[in-house]
Amino acid sequence: MRLVLTLMVVLLSFSSVAKPLSYYFEQDVKFDPSIPTPEQVLGYEVGEWHVRHDQLVRYMEILADKSDRINFEVIGRTHEQRPLVMLTITAADKLSSIEQTRQAHLARLSNDGSDANSTKQPAVVWMGYSVHGNESSGSNSSLLVAYYLAAAQGAEIDELLNNTVILLDPSLNPDGLARFANWANSNRGMNLSSDPKTREHVENWPSSRTNHYWFDLNRDWLLLQHPESRARIAKFHQWKPNVLTDFHEMGPNSSYFFQPGIPSRKHPITPDENVTLTKAIANYHAKTLDENNALYFTEESFDDFYYGKGSTYPDVNGGVGILFEQASSRGHIQDTINGPLSFPFTIKNQLLTSLSTFKAAVDNRQALLDYQAKFYNQATDLASDESFEGYVIEGADDNTRIKDFLGLLKQHQIDAFSLTKSLKANGNNYTTNSYFVPLAQPQYRLIKAIFSEQKNFADNTFYDVSGWTLAHAFNLPFAKVKSSWGLEVASKPWQKAVKPSFASLEQGYAFGFSWDDYLAPKMLNSLLKQGIKARVALSPLTAKSNLSEVSFDAGSIIVPAGLQTNNDWVGILNKAQNEFGIAIKPINSGLTSKGADLGSRTMAVVSEPKVLLVGGKGVSQYEAGEVWYYLDRFVGVAPTIVEMERLNSIELSNYSHIVLAHGNYNSLSDTDKVAIKSWVRKGGVIWGHKGGAKFLADQQLLKASYLSRQDVASAFKTKGLSYADKDHLAGRQRIAGAIFNTNVDLTHPLTFSLKRNTLPVFKNSTWLLEASDAPFVNVLTYTKNPLLAGFTDAVNVDQVAGGAGLIAHSYGRGTVIGMTDDPVFRGYWYGTSRLLSNALFFGHTFRANGE
Repeated sequence: MRLVLTLMVVLLSFSSVAKPLSYYFEQDVKFDPSIPTPEQVLGYEVGEWHVRHDQLVRYMEILADKSDRINFEVIGRTHEQRPLVMLTITAADKLSSIEQTRQAHLARLSNDGSDANSTKQPAVVWMGYSVHGNESSGSNSSLLVAYYLAAAQGAEIDELLNNTVILLDPSLNPDGLARFANWANSNRGMNLSSDPKTREHVENWPSSRTNHYWFDLNRDWLLLQHPESRARIAKFHQWKPNVLTDFHEMGPNSSYFFQPGIPSRKHPITPDENVTLTKAIANYHAKTLDENNALYFTEESFDDFYYGKGSTYPDVNGGVGILFEQASSRGHIQDTINGPLSFPFTIKNQLLTSLSTFKAAVDNRQALLDYQAKFYNQATDLASDESFEGYVIEGADDNTRIKDFLGLLKQHQIDAFSLTKSLKANGNNYTTNSYFVPLAQPQYRLIKAIFSEQKNFADNTFYDVSGWTLAHAFNLPFAKVKSSWGLEVASKPWQKAVKPSFASLEQGYAFGFSWDDYLAPKMLNSLLKQGIKARVALSPLTAKSNLSEVSFDAGSIIVPAGLQTNNDWVGILNKAQNEFGIAIKPINSGLTSKGADLGSRTMAVVSEPKVLLVGGKGVSQYEAGEVWYYLDRFVGVAPTIVEMERLNSIELSNYSHIVLAHGNYNSLSDTDKVAIKSWVRKGGVIWGHKGGAKFLADQQLLKASYLSRQDVASAFKTKGLSYADKDHLAGRQRIAGAIFNTNVDLTHPLTFSLKRNTLPVFKNSTWLLEASDAPFVNVLTYTKNPLLAGFTDAVNVDQVAGGAGLIAHSYGRGTVIGMTDDPVFRGYWYGTSRLLSNALFFGHTFRANGE
């Protein structure tokens, strides 16, 4: 009897947050009893526990097996190899011919949109949940949404299924969702704690908002650095949905938000009709939330500017993207200014607006279809009204960089054509190694957005970045082509290049390869890990090679035979050049016809870097993750990641480099600071950017002055401003993600592989390094007119101009490197990321006094 009572107490304790299906659905909704409920599969009611990703996938598989309305598909895998799941849902008779439906939908986008059968075509509705792993009410609500679509009975569901194709993505970020479910569930007690300070509501560093590499996947729809995004975009363009929903969470003390956002903050390329449709759909959300007495707001806080977010990418692709933000319980229940906020309540709101989205899509089906057809079918006419034909992009000597850039365009359905004849544009010559992107193609608007260098907008306040010009990020010169006169291009667009093959290398005096290719650091690191001994040429040289001579730029890697101890060293080189697609060239003599001989002291030793990446509370998880991602994926380096509080237990002499990403390092103890200084003085190389560079300057490791955010803000005139001017002033004082130009010291080892004397950098902070008066240490300095793209107030532009972008100097036998900006921002800044890999391999090769 006592055991029974104990079990009853346990069940009652856990059921205090559990809600039955009747809590979520109106009483008049009837369900097919042959379709299992979430509780029957999971073993608990929705909202009682945070659903694990494997449980979520299993339930979707079962629904697809039991229902003739659902197709289940795995469209990709995450970094951690979790399946990316997509459900295709429509009426059973339509599902059997779903491919014909898809093709008919796309066909309307390549004609005048006047298809006589358009009145019978379904609208395509994409339902996307929880791109941020710890905003989990979305994914948990997807259990109920999928159950409703599979099991609901009656005229309303029949009308929905007959008039739509629903693409349901129950978890946009499986790795993050899995981490958060484990966190929330493992910190839940039998008696729920609603205290916001309890461990359940306060995650450790890094949070599960992000994916495996700590990236915000909601910023990656345009950049496509991660498998989650690439799989999603491929599926997106297979269907080109009319409506795409993006379910998020925000702070616990808020209510519920749905778009439209701030009216003045949409991207100017987005048609006004998009906003009209968004407002029409919003009325459905308002109605359903009114009926449930739920608080909400619109046209505040959030905007529709950056096209790399889930709710805005559809806007530049003929669809309507809709952002939802639910106040988060960040666990199972939490006290807020509105009273206790339970997890089931947050789930219910996400379900309600999912259902109102369906109703809106059915009622506005024809308007949505007509808008999308018009969007694409107008593209050619709109392009013909422009004052230029398209953009020409220089291919450069870096095959990987241009291949990845063109591949990114291709994933967004943008065609590029190689030049078959040299072209002069904007005063510069573009060789046949260049590419032309015509405006006159269906992705006309997206092309303009990707190449935009707009600097001022109707509303100069931004929720996220204001400039993202992809060619600048890849450090590729480009220009508008004003006329087709003299423009000759290939007949077919660029396709993914076949990896080159190379002649087999034979035993010789030495071998060398260029540092130009983006994967050269990764190839070098691979060789070093296999015991290959290498040198870097600190100045250009010309060497003898078989029957000719070969020129090597500064930064080229030389592999002399006389240093090798591995008997298969030539075989290792052969394998490397084919694996990485970089030619390795034989050298027949140590005596060169130009430049230093191969035994010169200017042939500096390069060693495998041992990198310590400092993380933990106070460090930006995003920027630390970006460093980790770049080193791991593009350099082949596995950094040792250590939280600040563990640094005192680390033997620093085991590492050649320390990297300090953006963050606040004030919590480091005096002992840690002394140890770091001693380590650098003995020969270590330390890199810091943004907050990391500030720490180095504060500790007088980096001999440089800086302007704090407060210093920069004080340059703005505030006299006479009213309280209503507060937000506008704050918008002017910040730099919300813009692109700036820098002058480059091309003779410095940290700039090896860069060919132009200018380099675009991404800036999203008003913390500024001042240029040093010391010679030889200013590696990057901002130009006199530095703003290239995106908005920055003229007051801030003037303060940036002439400042330091990167400073590097000696400290004892070691090296200190400080950068004002993030060189690996969101993983797609191929241009500046080379500065970091150069620091890893060449940071010890120069000497310069910082004072």
